[in-house]
Amino acid sequence: MIIEPSKKMSLFAPAIFSDLKNFAKLQQQKGMELIDLSLGSPDIPPAERLRQRMSELTSLSSSYGYTLTGIQKFNDSVCRYYKRVNGVDLIPETEVVQTIGSQEGLVHLPVAFCDPGDIVLTTNPAYVAYDAGIHLAGATPYYMPLTKENGYLPDLNAVPEDIAQKAKLLILNLPGNPVPAMPSLEYFTEVVAFANKYNIIVLHDAAYSEFYFTGDAPISFLATPGAKEVGLEINSLSKSFSLAGTRIAYIVGNAEMVSIIKQLKSNLDFGIFEPIQQVAALALDHAEEVTAELRLTFSERHKTLMDGLTKIGWEVAPSNGGMFVWAKYPYDLDSVTFAYKAIEETGVIMVPGTVFGSAGEGYVRLALVQSVDKLQQAVEKLKTIQ
Repeated sequence: MIIEPSKKMSLFAPAIFSDLKNFAKLQQQKGMELIDLSLGSPDIPPAERLRQRMSELTSLSSSYGYTLTGIQKFNDSVCRYYKRVNGVDLIPETEVVQTIGSQEGLVHLPVAFCDPGDIVLTTNPAYVAYDAGIHLAGATPYYMPLTKENGYLPDLNAVPEDIAQKAKLLILNLPGNPVPAMPSLEYFTEVVAFANKYNIIVLHDAAYSEFYFTGDAPISFLATPGAKEVGLEINSLSKSFSLAGTRIAYIVGNAEMVSIIKQLKSNLDFGIFEPIQQVAALALDHAEEVTAELRLTFSERHKTLMDGLTKIGWEVAPSNGGMFVWAKYPYDLDSVTFAYKAIEETGVIMVPGTVFGSAGEGYVRLALVQSVDKLQQAVEKLKTIQ
């Protein structure tokens, strides 16, 4: 029997993460101590009250039916959270839709709005799920570079007129992955004006909105005047509440857009396990308490890694938020070769910048998922690379 993948599968290259891990395991077998800074998977467990509530709910025989959509309690908690934290009013019945983690929502959203050949404005570098969703929809990406000169924000004024006229969707991520640039009201105001001018749907990925280390929290896109008329915001409980494995997130914003996503979702899945939804609602209702402790920990880690890499001669993208550090290493090697060399010589696992786009050449992404002591060790090890 000859088994062949579809032609579309050629657009989905195997991720390098497993290859990096396998190579790292080989070095570990040789006696190398590993420090894994690759995946942004929180190493801190969820708050005790969340774990306790999950334990209680999973023991109930009534917890195991289909939920079909987000339960009312979850949708209500999302709206309360947005009102308290962002000053944004949302209608739970029409302006909230639950997704199975942000990855699922990000990959499927272009399918709901884009036809083959439609242009989607995205960034270079960018989180890998954006390209996956664009390719799944058969749309065409137009990459906006994230440059140091522009504060690592995409320059909407640099988008050619003919591209803007044809664009259907704009994807933003602030604070970002892999580049943790921060948004501002002024920038989002420009985004709303741009979207109105060219009739473009905006999707803002706010997965790291609770990861800020100085000053006020990053502004929500939906807090910008007129934003709800042009777009949506997706947010996840994976990072902010250490609930990555539960796979729960939500999209909020324009009611008509939410309705279209709900229609697509009704054909894809039967909802998330109810105990997870109940725990997520509890987390959102106690967000200020839960996220404050996480922010303190990640703030210390962020400073340790930023300062440490700078001292050994690396060029680090300025940031005061996010879960990652985006850094240019001082070696004349492509990013993939350098990442493997770093593992072989130091045991420090990082993600090559080109995983996130061609503009990532010469950079690596480091996740703040180890203790301060481990991060200090990682910096000392990286200093020894020949």
